[in-house]
Amino acid sequence: MNLLMVIFALVAIFAVVNIFQAIKEKNILSLVFSLAAAAIFGWFVVMTVLNQGYPPKLH
Repeated sequence: MNLLMVIFALVAIFAVVNIFQAIKEKNILSLVFSLAAAAIFGWFVVMTVLNQGYPPKLH
């Protein structure tokens, strides 16, 4: 779960970067999908850290 959380955090960070690029290029579809990806993956990472801590508890 630890490595998966890091990968999801990277996806959320890249989605946030892509939000600014989509605004600059005025690409609405890319903006919508980037907002959704950042929200979903970011929420998963935040709730995993709050629930299990970092590094995660094993028991």
